[in-house]
Amino acid sequence: MHIPDGFISMPINVGAAVVSVSACAAALARTRAKMGDKQVPLVGLTSSFIFAAQMLNFPVAMGTSGHFLGALLAAALLGPLESCLILGVVLAIQCLLFADGGLLVLGTNVLNMGVVGGIGGWLVLAGLRAILPSSRSAFLGAVAVASWASVMLAAAACSAELVFSGVKPAGHVFSAMLGVHALIGIGEGLITTTVVAMVLASRPDLVAQAPRLAGASP
Repeated sequence: MHIPDGFISMPINVGAAVVSVSACAAALARTRAKMGDKQVPLVGLTSSFIFAAQMLNFPVAMGTSGHFLGALLAAALLGPLESCLILGVVLAIQCLLFADGGLLVLGTNVLNMGVVGGIGGWLVLAGLRAILPSSRSAFLGAVAVASWASVMLAAAACSAELVFSGVKPAGHVFSAMLGVHALIGIGEGLITTTVVAMVLASRPDLVAQAPRLAGASP
């Protein structure tokens, strides 16, 4: 999912950078204004976990591999804008220190994984919460589905950018990207749901949805 330099056209990179910077700036303003002392350590722990997990690839199929995204994990624990900020910081560090993803395409990677993955996945989660019972088991099921959806949305955004940059025909790019990431999304859902379940079991007050779930039965 980390796109290297040379694949995406410069107009797309510039536009994506504008959107990503705007989203991260809004997230930073929100974080400064509303985040309490108890959320600060969670931001650091979530960022560190996502950073480390993204550096580990796991085999998928036919010689391909994938990695954890973490956008929905951050969105579920802290909020969608906070997810954008965390992914922006993580991706910037990976790019600058480990050359994981190109520098010119950094804004595009943040757009795909942080903005589309985080906010898009959050919208799926919010939609599922609106129609499912207010129980922990239903919430964790929604987290699993939204985690998978966040990966698919990010992969679809990446595919569209590659197509509009003239890299490959749409049919080839979308079928290859979405097919592989449909499998990666399953792993994403398992990891995210496990982490959120552990936090809910020990410190439900640290999860953004905890007030609604606190009185509900599993």
